[in-house]
Amino acid sequence: MIIPAHTGGNAPSRTCPAIAIHQVSHFFGSNPVLNHVNLSVPEGTILALLGPSGCGKSTLLKMLAGLLHPASGQISFDGEIVASGSFSLPPEKRNLGMAFQDYALWPHMTVRQNVGFPLQMRGIRGAAQQKKVMAALERVGLADFVSRRPSELSGGQQQRVALARAIVAEPRILLFDEPLSNLDRDLRESLCEEMAVLLRQLGTTAVYVTHDQHEAHALAHRIARMDKGTIARIDTIDPSGISPFVA
Repeated sequence: MIIPAHTGGNAPSRTCPAIAIHQVSHFFGSNPVLNHVNLSVPEGTILALLGPSGCGKSTLLKMLAGLLHPASGQISFDGEIVASGSFSLPPEKRNLGMAFQDYALWPHMTVRQNVGFPLQMRGIRGAAQQKKVMAALERVGLADFVSRRPSELSGGQQQRVALARAIVAEPRILLFDEPLSNLDRDLRESLCEEMAVLLRQLGTTAVYVTHDQHEAHALAHRIARMDKGTIARIDTIDPSGISPFVA
């Protein structure tokens, strides 16, 4: 079970959106994958990118992560340009946390080492690192699994480790690429609900890629529906259901 933090909530709002995507296009060879995409994500918002395979949602997420470079257009975080047609800030300098469908855990490392890796890369070691690692693992309900290796964990437990690693360094933005798609239906639904609670407790801006409408509705404040490389529609979630949101 994921245990939400007792403290948290959204940070004070800023003038600039947490994420601003302006006229971003991308091609694979001569084939357009993203076509003049515009999108703004306010700070503290959980945005789901929803759409079928091949619609461009994972490509857009990789642009945010710095794993792909836009052919044209501009991406900004908190008013700072991180990518444009002529510039791309390296992924490790974007202050991001990421989780993927294949977990991407180091098989030779323990849970403690996997979760602590982002801190190690930031020069946080020793007692300070261990304190943050244990806090992250407590939030995802795996504090008793610190000495195990990924091969000794179930799929759901591995995804919790990946989530702990994503949040351990308190990044400004969290990125998720279909992180629950490899789990069976019951576990996927259970973990989805727990993630929704945790993400709202953290108050961190997040972009969550999925083809599953249930996941999008359960997790997100807003849903950007993608089709053929464009944002076809943006909806906002409220207690009474879905209502159109104009970006």
